[in-house]
Amino acid sequence: MPDYVETNFDERSGIVPCPTPWGRWWQTVAEVHVEVNVPEGTRSKFIQVTVQPSHIKVVVLNEVIFEGPLFSVVRSDDSVWTLEDKKLIHLVLSKADACSKETVWEGLLKEDFLADPWTVHEMRKKLDLERFQIENPGFDFSGATLKKGYDTVPGSALQSWEEKQKAIAEKKNKSNQLNEGETSQEKS
Repeated sequence: MPDYVETNFDERSGIVPCPTPWGRWWQTVAEVHVEVNVPEGTRSKFIQVTVQPSHIKVVVLNEVIFEGPLFSVVRSDDSVWTLEDKKLIHLVLSKADACSKETVWEGLLKEDFLADPWTVHEMRKKLDLERFQIENPGFDFSGATLKKGYDTVPGSALQSWEEKQKAIAEKKNKSNQLNEGETSQEKS
């Protein structure tokens, strides 16, 4: 696959966004797009965006919006950001591994802003259709649907997230059971 092919696939077929407290992010085969909502009237001089190959930091009005290790490596020199209508920052992060088959980011950062399982599933389908579009430029796959099943990738961030959610639920259940036991002892 070429290093980067402009297909405008997301414009024709839509995006699969992952909502966050500050905005949303989504991806294409070659890029990760991040939209950060900022107070209306914000000027670019009040924004600091630092993109390194494995780390990102976004600061608005001296407040850190988010910071941390990226889910995967990006080409920091090819990444750009713009301020749209003085109320929305749009970052475009260029994936360093866009040439490989598996370029699905399950989260924006390694530990934060992970997509839920359904969203990751939809992202995988969308990226597969975009790859088909790149490999077959004479065809339009923007309206196509895939019925392919996507199993959980062992060791993935999504699997780790699911395990954390199960552990939190189990801990909560044990805590509730202990509280119920103490309450029944007090009554007797």
